[in-house]
Amino acid sequence: MDRRIAAAREVLGRDCVVLGHHYQRDEVIRFADFRGDSYKLAQQAAAAAGRYIVFCGVHFMAESADILSHPGQITVLPDLNAGCSMADMAEITQVETCWEQLAGAGLTSESGEGITPITYMNSAAAIKAFCGERGGVVCTSSNAAGAFKWGFAKNSKILFLPDQHLGRNTGYAMGIALNEMVVWDPYMINGGLTAERLRSARVILWKGHCSVHQRFLPEHVDNVRAKYPGIRVIVHPECRWEVCQKADGIGSTEGLLKLIRNAPAGTMFAVGTEIHLVNRMGKEFAAEGKKVITLDDSGCLCTTMFRISPQHLCWALENLAEGNVVNQIKVKNDVKHWARAALDRMLEIA
Repeated sequence: MDRRIAAAREVLGRDCVVLGHHYQRDEVIRFADFRGDSYKLAQQAAAAAGRYIVFCGVHFMAESADILSHPGQITVLPDLNAGCSMADMAEITQVETCWEQLAGAGLTSESGEGITPITYMNSAAAIKAFCGERGGVVCTSSNAAGAFKWGFAKNSKILFLPDQHLGRNTGYAMGIALNEMVVWDPYMINGGLTAERLRSARVILWKGHCSVHQRFLPEHVDNVRAKYPGIRVIVHPECRWEVCQKADGIGSTEGLLKLIRNAPAGTMFAVGTEIHLVNRMGKEFAAEGKKVITLDDSGCLCTTMFRISPQHLCWALENLAEGNVVNQIKVKNDVKHWARAALDRMLEIA
């Protein structure tokens, strides 16, 4: 596979840019021209010069690459089954129903007055477009706080979806009390909330989560501290609030890497994030005298990211080298317009 991938890449030359998310398996990410979290890769997609963007990630990331790409560029996802369980927890008709019910309660208008909708990058293009059309924005874990500040400058309330944990951790870090944040359940009328609770809330959180990061529990922090006195615990903000409160540091994927990179030699870290990245960190930073382990020994991999295999990447690249476009991700123009507006706003927020 390695030889065939290398041969196809040589044929394609600068016509092809391969983007790889940090959660990809080692045998795939080694071929990435650029690797990063969803925010960093969105920036790379917007700046990519090649004719083909081959995105080794998941479906919503490839959608964003297509939205941010230049005319004539083609975005390819090596395996169309590489989705995201969190993104699937917010379906566009559910979000539209939520907005209608919020408007019925007098909390917002169709144009977005009263509530700023903010969607995490881990969402479908249709939901990004929904937010863009109503004056909202997309965010990633890297710039969620900036998106919140931007949203509150426009309105007194925020609707944040689909990850309740990132929204709660971001709001709490900004001084918003837990009782000022409520969870909207899309399977219940009015989200399962009373009109009074909705009126008093500053942040309305969608009932969604990351299947990997929600597995980390407060007792995992206690156990690793007992086993390794002096260890530093750092976690992704998609983890539960209770876990984040026990941690020594919270950061996006890029933020976690920076925390370890800037630490002195001899520091030991327990990291609450996807296992492929943790293992890669362990190998990379061992040379600097730093030890990196997973927060939980039974740490879970991102099964949808794992779907991208060397075989998928090889098949996609060889077809492109032969002039056959496979697994193209193409967002409809009407959706692309407003999703692009929301993504452009994201890239403008520091």
